[in-house]
Amino acid sequence: MASGMEDVILTAVWLDIGRSLREAFFMFWETLWPLVLGFGLSGAVQAFASREAMQRKLGNHRPAAIARASGYGMVSSSCSYAASATAKSLFAKGADFVSAIVYMFASTNLVIELGIVLVVLMGWQFAVSEFVGGAIMIVLLVVLGGLWLRGRSIVAARERVTAAPPAGAHDHCHHHEDNGSDGVGADGPGADGPGADGAGAAADRTSLGRRVRSKAGWADAATYTMADLTMLSRELLIGYTVAGFLAVLVPVSAWHALFLSGHGWWTSVENAIVGPFVAIISFVCSIGNVPLAAALWKGGISFGGVVSFIFADLITFPLLLVYRRYYGLRMAARMLGLFWAVMAMAGLVTEGIFRAAGLIPAHRPTVIAATGFSWNYTTYLNIIFLALLGLLYWAKRSRDRFEPSSGLAPGPVGGMLGDSALAPASAPHPGT
Repeated sequence: MASGMEDVILTAVWLDIGRSLREAFFMFWETLWPLVLGFGLSGAVQAFASREAMQRKLGNHRPAAIARASGYGMVSSSCSYAASATAKSLFAKGADFVSAIVYMFASTNLVIELGIVLVVLMGWQFAVSEFVGGAIMIVLLVVLGGLWLRGRSIVAARERVTAAPPAGAHDHCHHHEDNGSDGVGADGPGADGPGADGAGAAADRTSLGRRVRSKAGWADAATYTMADLTMLSRELLIGYTVAGFLAVLVPVSAWHALFLSGHGWWTSVENAIVGPFVAIISFVCSIGNVPLAAALWKGGISFGGVVSFIFADLITFPLLLVYRRYYGLRMAARMLGLFWAVMAMAGLVTEGIFRAAGLIPAHRPTVIAATGFSWNYTTYLNIIFLALLGLLYWAKRSRDRFEPSSGLAPGPVGGMLGDSALAPASAPHPGT
């Protein structure tokens, strides 16, 4: 009798695991072509943009510098680890700390691949909310960061990142610090004056034209695309798998216990605060948290809670350890407090705006993705973009056959072009 009961329980467990994995796979299948499209566009932009221009123009956190930092972030890699490594590199080379952090926020929350996946998996309202809320978050970050991240703490952080790294230390996601020319003078970005900036801009335009017309430039774009997909493969795998299990196994009552409901404005406040906490303990960052967000939305979290959760990919526990290593424990704690507050407030304000405009979806999905194949536009597009992915992989593997594009190649920290000696295709990759 006991053996029969154990068999029934074991069968039920395996059925639940199978249902969860099936849900995870079809969430991935639903968003496969948007992922390839988004990463392909991001790789092309990264290959044809100049990292030196970023470092020249981020010496303060006045409006013009913040706008530039946001723009540079929007066209760069969406990997949270790559963004944090690039922000650290910019700060070490003389960029203002707040501007470097704004770049990091824009790089992970205002990129095109995130918007595409949100549209497909959750709806256009969530994609729009990311850009609206992202702008709000950056404004809050500049205002509060200017008050909270300054003085001796910034001096200590800069001394730490400019000191020689300990032997054997490596950044996450196989990124390495730039040791070549970066266009930043001894006195920091923009030290050479307006004339130098104008000459640098002209050189950037000339270099851009050469790269766009070269086969090597497009091979660099393919290299960026494949590097970003490789870097984020673990986050995507974890994100879809965890989302599948949450969607299938967690009852609605459990979500209601975690996220308040039916308490009016207090529900929105509590959900926006708890959303980032779920991100911290989930260990899933970058675009991998979108399927988790879909599971949370299905489970009952508020609109603002979803937004704050997606924003919180920069305070997952592994990234907090990265901040501690980069800037020290005290600065990492300051960053956690500031980021959490900014993310929660941005989610709450975004919900207020969308509620006033009547744009919050009235109904929650009963399923996140259809768990079955059919000959529809998703299948056709997935086949097309899988073929494109194969072409990109071939271009990456064949990169050495093309002529070098003025010695430039995908850079060492996921932020624009750098020295070809440090390209992802040729740089040594220590175990991570």
